[in-house]
Amino acid sequence: MADRTARRRHSAFAAALATVAMALGFTAVPADAAPPPQVDYVALGDSYTAGIGAGPYDSTLTCIQTSGGYVDVVAKTGRVDLLLNTACSGAQLLGGETSVAAQLSDPDTLAALTQAELVSITAGANDLGFAQVLGICATMSVESCRAIVAERTSDANLLLLFAALKQTYEVIQAAAPDATVVVFGYPLLFNTEDPAVSLTIPLASQELVNAGTIKLNTVIEAAATAAGAEYVDVTDEFAGHEVNSVDPWIFFSAFVDANGTLQIDPRTFHPNKEGHRAYASALLEAVKPAQLARQ
Repeated sequence: MADRTARRRHSAFAAALATVAMALGFTAVPADAAPPPQVDYVALGDSYTAGIGAGPYDSTLTCIQTSGGYVDVVAKTGRVDLLLNTACSGAQLLGGETSVAAQLSDPDTLAALTQAELVSITAGANDLGFAQVLGICATMSVESCRAIVAERTSDANLLLLFAALKQTYEVIQAAAPDATVVVFGYPLLFNTEDPAVSLTIPLASQELVNAGTIKLNTVIEAAATAAGAEYVDVTDEFAGHEVNSVDPWIFFSAFVDANGTLQIDPRTFHPNKEGHRAYASALLEAVKPAQLARQ
């Protein structure tokens, strides 16, 4: 009889304790609770996705990549399983052995895309010849800068770019039917409102380059929307961290050599380590990988 009474008291105490725990919001957590499943991830595109600016630049590679770029930062979170990063510095959408079209025709890439739940891409700047635009705007007159920006961002060129981008995104979606396709824009390179660092590049030329970048981003966003991909803008993330800001997230290194020739590091005008971390944060915030993973 005493044993039964003790057991009843113990059961009543346990029930009361459980009620209090529930009221306080405590829930039991299995000791061996499984982590959220990883998302199968594939990256494509140009130098921004290839990681340029995050570390040393090896020009001997056919497809130039740098470790530590935003793709690697995302992979190190453990929230994704990086199947493949095919991005190459200098890649255009359609032309050349490192182009996005070439990346998409590779059997290994196609096999990875069939498994992918997340794909990210940066592309478009090389198709408008932005490297040449920056070279002219950084070394020549404002008039020369204005002319090259106007020519490269003409309505005709932007229409061609829109068509090529839309086609590319649609090819990716067909190859990766289960994936969320994230399309990144590019940051504005110059702080023209409150620069903390004086550059030899005229302010007017800086404004022209920024205006050209805005046009480029507008076309990228329109093409992504038309193709049903997800556009992610990074201009807000980089605001206050332009190349001439106190805390730049964009790599910049240029000097005049002994012969009087301006030498520009190929990583210049690409995200540095902090910039690539900003891209990674923008990606993870936009897509929430745990919600994409197959259970």
